[in-house]
Amino acid sequence: MTPAQDPFYIVKEEIQDSINKLQASLRQWEQTPVNTGERVHLTKELVASCESIEWQVDELDKAISVAARDPAYYGLDDVELGKRRNWTSTAHNQVATVRRAVEAGKEKSHFTFASRQELMGYANDRVSESSRPNHYDARDNDDFISSESDRQLLLIKQQDEELDELSASVKRIGGVGLTIHEELAGQERIIGDLSMEMETTSNRLDFVQKRVAMVMKKASAKGQIMMIAFLIVLFIILFVLVFLT
Repeated sequence: MTPAQDPFYIVKEEIQDSINKLQASLRQWEQTPVNTGERVHLTKELVASCESIEWQVDELDKAISVAARDPAYYGLDDVELGKRRNWTSTAHNQVATVRRAVEAGKEKSHFTFASRQELMGYANDRVSESSRPNHYDARDNDDFISSESDRQLLLIKQQDEELDELSASVKRIGGVGLTIHEELAGQERIIGDLSMEMETTSNRLDFVQKRVAMVMKKASAKGQIMMIAFLIVLFIILFVLVFLT
């Protein structure tokens, strides 16, 4: 089975695309200001993507474990199994790196938010003491809020589209998994039928051998030669009927 036909490589390509998108989202997340709506939304998206990809890689690990029980049946060897295990291990490490970065960023965000709150409280106290009025440009503030709102809506729309693509990818992987399961079940049935046929053939050959032994004891030398020739012809006929039809 070529890599293009092997279900493992089909699923591997889907997962690798998801990992590449995850890493791109992480870079965007790192460039996003802390304690903003965009940052919070990206954090949730990254965590959800990590969980989804980890589940997919775990399923691949299970499939590799099944194939490792009888590599020859699936057309595999130890080298190929090692390559597949190495890839799933690398995928786990890549996702774990993203998850650690997000967790560290969440802790940093919490610390920054607490520090900012403390500074704002200190500034308010100073203003109260001095009783100085603050002057804000209402129009500039409204424009900033409107611009920020539009930007947030656009970002949310883009992220929704990415989540839709991720959902479609998960569905495709699920379909491939079902196909693998059906194929394995079909091969097990074929093996069972073949085993029954082999057992039936073996019984027939044992019967013929016993009959030959009995006849050989009773026949003369010339008769034995004729009987051997007859049995050879009979064996050829049985072979053709059993294995070639």
